[in-house]
Amino acid sequence: MNPLHPSASGAETMEQAQRHALAGHEWLTGSGPLDAGVAENLVVTGLRSLVEESWQRSAQLKANPDNPEAPLALDTDELEDYRRQHPLASIMPVIHKLLVLPSHDSGLLVAVGDEVGRLLWVEGDPALQRRAEGMMFVPGADWSEATVGTSAPGTALALGRGIQISGAEHYQRSVHEWSCTAVPFHDPDSGALLGVVDITGKASAVAPHTLSLVEATVAAAQAQLRVERLQLAATLASRPARRRSSASAAGSRAAGPGAARAGGAGAGLKEGSLYRNSLQLLGRDQALLSIEGKTVALSARHSEILTLLSTHPEGLNAEELCVLLYPGDGSTMTLRAEMVRLRKILQQLNPAAVPESRPYKLSMDLVPDSGQVLNCLQRGAHRIALEIYRGAVLPRSEAPGIVDLRHRVSSLMREAVLTDGSAETLLKYAALPEARDDVDVRTAALKLLPARSPKRAAVVADLERLEAELSA
Repeated sequence: MNPLHPSASGAETMEQAQRHALAGHEWLTGSGPLDAGVAENLVVTGLRSLVEESWQRSAQLKANPDNPEAPLALDTDELEDYRRQHPLASIMPVIHKLLVLPSHDSGLLVAVGDEVGRLLWVEGDPALQRRAEGMMFVPGADWSEATVGTSAPGTALALGRGIQISGAEHYQRSVHEWSCTAVPFHDPDSGALLGVVDITGKASAVAPHTLSLVEATVAAAQAQLRVERLQLAATLASRPARRRSSASAAGSRAAGPGAARAGGAGAGLKEGSLYRNSLQLLGRDQALLSIEGKTVALSARHSEILTLLSTHPEGLNAEELCVLLYPGDGSTMTLRAEMVRLRKILQQLNPAAVPESRPYKLSMDLVPDSGQVLNCLQRGAHRIALEIYRGAVLPRSEAPGIVDLRHRVSSLMREAVLTDGSAETLLKYAALPEARDDVDVRTAALKLLPARSPKRAAVVADLERLEAELSA
């Protein structure tokens, strides 16, 4: 009997829900690969709606329920560097005190992951940790819905709220002996998704009070993060402007290689810092500027100016900035008018962010995401770079300095992926707009994909399309 049909109404006991989930897995085993239409309409009698919808997404994303373990997305060196710079590193003492220490006596594991589902920390009951290694529930593993299907960490990130997943509700069958509760962690000021906090174990991991416990812990960590930010902001505001700039520069040096500038651009989050002053340029025509938790969208011209200043920390005089900013002969009078308008915007956002003049120079560290990508590529961490890379730098900008930066970042990203990328990395890069017609990337991915991989068909179809377009 096919159990996949519209869900029956009425409450189901946990045991009944597990039986229905197992019946659904039996049907999946005999059904073979699901086409898009079947995956989209997949429903299981007795399965909770949020789990049912997650199964649909898992099937559409081609997650394999028969994979015995999650893939490792970050190797040891990448992991140590990445989590040391990650914003959630600063709240780990709160997580440790409220969740990790109690878990040692309760047979539970506590995991903290980033915003794309990669586990950064897994701590708790030592015996349980060893067992969890069998399904690669370990730091550095990818537990996103796209990779392992339905699980508390990945599905909580997909939904943006706390959830509990029990036993056979997991899409991956190797996880059926486990249950888990997860709550996403949002930035307390900007609301941006920073990661996820998860408790994994047996039945107690999905007890009613467990979700409340994790939610309370996340709320406490968010409150602590906000308090520390306010304290740091107050300390900085009490110092003279020049001393603040010097202290900021000293902090950048003290942060070590993780905060080093790459290609003249600001790199990663400073070690031990509680927030980042960032400039999001990748795949955007208008940059997003975030300073101490406040975010504003900039005009195209102001986006270009701040990008150029962030990549020239030594400063630029008016003539130098004009050459980099205007495709033809730029007027310094026009530039000065733009700078007046930009200063007004930054003054409202944060007075300490207003650039200096003669030369034009940023008065505080500003981290462009393009700089983060360059820094990762410089260290050989191309997978992290690709996670950050969401497209070309200010794609429509014709400013000469931006065109040069765009070409440098894009070409280095492509070269790294072609040189060291796995099949999955190559396919992820191929999905970017700039790689839509990249034959070399698809050819390289086809060579690495297993002979029976269902992803080969799409790659072959893309190559046939490109060959037809070239022939025409």
